[in-house]
Amino acid sequence: MEPEIKVKKPVRSKSGVTPLTVVLAPRKCNHGTCIYCPGGDFVPQSYTDKSPAVMRALALNFDVRKQVRSRLDALIKMGHPTEKIELIIIGGTFLQYPLDYQYDYIKGCFDVLNGIDSLTLEEAQKLNETAEHRIVAMCIENRPDNCSVEEIKRMREFGATRVEIGVQILDDEIYKKIARGHKIKDVIEASKRLKDAGFKIGYHIMPGLPYSNVEKDIEKFRLVFENESFRPDQLKIYPCQIVEDSPLAKIYKRINYRTYTDEEIKKVLLEMMKIIPDYCRIMRVMREIPKEKMIGTAGSTSIRKEVEEELRKKHEHVKEIRMREIGFNSLGLKTDTLIKTIEYDSSGGKEFFLEVVNSDDVLFGLLRLRFPSETFIDELAGCALVRELHVYGQALNLGEKGKDSQHTGLGKMLMAEAERIAADAGYKKIAVISGVGVREYYRKLGYELEGNYMVKNLA
Repeated sequence: MEPEIKVKKPVRSKSGVTPLTVVLAPRKCNHGTCIYCPGGDFVPQSYTDKSPAVMRALALNFDVRKQVRSRLDALIKMGHPTEKIELIIIGGTFLQYPLDYQYDYIKGCFDVLNGIDSLTLEEAQKLNETAEHRIVAMCIENRPDNCSVEEIKRMREFGATRVEIGVQILDDEIYKKIARGHKIKDVIEASKRLKDAGFKIGYHIMPGLPYSNVEKDIEKFRLVFENESFRPDQLKIYPCQIVEDSPLAKIYKRINYRTYTDEEIKKVLLEMMKIIPDYCRIMRVMREIPKEKMIGTAGSTSIRKEVEEELRKKHEHVKEIRMREIGFNSLGLKTDTLIKTIEYDSSGGKEFFLEVVNSDDVLFGLLRLRFPSETFIDELAGCALVRELHVYGQALNLGEKGKDSQHTGLGKMLMAEAERIAADAGYKKIAVISGVGVREYYRKLGYELEGNYMVKNLA
């Protein structure tokens, strides 16, 4: 009998998949440098050479194939299941890089995970459908002004399923002062196009920017969910810091700027957590920037934990997804589960957020179904869209028997309910923005590959 491997840092795969992060080669953004970005020449513009992922990439000269191989080996040694990989590409505005670089970068990731070099990206993706290490989800960091129809189609060609865009704060005046290079209208248009193409969308939010304050941050954050033009699926909340070598480091005294104290950050986070609805997940709070790279007070990296503990202590019912996931609520579970459906308008379309919860509101799985506002991708004509299907709990390898939520039939149950809702609304077809490595799963449910989506006739 094989000895059981104890998983190191199990939180990495508690949400059902195992993330593998790669970093792009350094390149300046086309618009210039936002004032809070370090803007280095030898590392990606918005990172420092002391960020863990960047340090690993630097040691490998940003060679993506070496990065994937190194991270895969490390995850295996730590005992994480590696059959269901979420590939995360960070470091710059990927779609602004030369086209040849983009295609080779993505193909390189598939090739390493497949264990064989393919002639084309399409061939590599086909192999990955049944490979040992499958890319079941792919995230690309992007800017709101780099989400044209053409760029969105290219991201689908790559196999991307999730896009994170830097929103920071919904304020055009502040955008101009911090040299952000886009406007609120770009955020609105990008959000709509991405959702109508089936993507899961994340916003990066930055409290404490120059020319803002605690009250304004909370006021503008309310708009993120009160206004149907926004309403993202995920958030990363990165309080602004003064990083050495950034434009802000050179002018903060002149503009009389100071970063938020830990108490101010906590105040903002507590209010934000109360605002966030059931359908949104906070992916991360605070950037991984070492204190020695900061000027002035650096926010505590444990603030999220402190805020969550305070909310639990006060018995505040938080709707945000991560605090409700089964992976973070393993004690005293009840198993009286049901599917709860929340309907809401979003970016011109209609969203149905299906979640499997128990009487304690612990979350076992979810599905995002969208009736789009418009169609600009041929294979999606007349389709309802499944933008995400996710079953939570410790990630398992393919074929492993489920104990809490993964591999227990919840995914099939959620898909059946989504198909029923779509059919009742008059849709004849339903499409899934499937990761390449999950296509086999959807084939078993009666879906077929059309273009870059898995599609099923409902009639």
